[in-house]
Amino acid sequence: MKKVVTILIVLVLIFTLAACGKKSSSSDVVVKVGSKDFTEQLILGQIAILVLEANGIKTEDKTNVAGSDTCRTALETGDFGMYWEYTGTAWLMLLGNDAVAGDAKETYDRVKEADAANNLIWLERTPMNDTYALAMQKDKAEALNIRSYTDLGNYISANPNALVLTCDHEFTARPDGLPGLVETYNMNFGDSLNILDMGLVYQTLQSGQADVGMVLATDGRLKEYGLFVLEDDKTYFPVYNAAPCVRKDILDAYPQIADILAPIARLLTDEVMQELNLRVDGSEAMEPKEVARQWLTANGFLS
Repeated sequence: MKKVVTILIVLVLIFTLAACGKKSSSSDVVVKVGSKDFTEQLILGQIAILVLEANGIKTEDKTNVAGSDTCRTALETGDFGMYWEYTGTAWLMLLGNDAVAGDAKETYDRVKEADAANNLIWLERTPMNDTYALAMQKDKAEALNIRSYTDLGNYISANPNALVLTCDHEFTARPDGLPGLVETYNMNFGDSLNILDMGLVYQTLQSGQADVGMVLATDGRLKEYGLFVLEDDKTYFPVYNAAPCVRKDILDAYPQIADILAPIARLLTDEVMQELNLRVDGSEAMEPKEVARQWLTANGFLS
């Protein structure tokens, strides 16, 4: 009887160890790749999905989620395993700091160090700086002699409600958005706000439905529509370099993710990102996944 019990105990231990081994196997870990809900983020999300899958890492597409805070919460709770975030957004909005962290390197280093304590790992950053900017139709800016944010603030102070600003809802509330612009440049548009989905901002500028628009520096429609980007002469906006932000447990399971994404990040300059964004938002109207696939293939990351 003792012998039978001993055999049963041994078998139970074998099956338990086997089950534990299976549970901890990195090959069973699915990387949930998230993104925000605008073109650039959708492309970056698909770049990550395609290249991770090509390297034998299982993924789940969790892209196209509205809001920086929502995406951050998803990362913290494990609903995302990773997504591309912007250093300036993380420092000011997500980590709750009041002051700009510094130049590109200093901002990245501070964000990386702060989030390491949250078990969130920032991988190599891109050269591209997807900073917020204000743009106008070139002819209108020249006619009103507005070339900088200071010029715009002075014009609005002298001519209340003369110009309409179009922007998305998040920009009106985030600490690195409209409230700080009002304070820094005395740029109070009052009720002359046209709050729209980000994708419609450029159309309202082009059609003349708005005079000033909140734009993103890496958006290809700036060039396509011939829009004039005003100078942020007091350097109000922080640096917004994009980088993959990954949960530590995911990186522990797949440490090779850092090496897979690093050479991709190095190639993503402002000019490259503008071109990729325009292929989705411009006349080609391509799907973000196809744009990502073609770019990865052209650069040797996919066969």
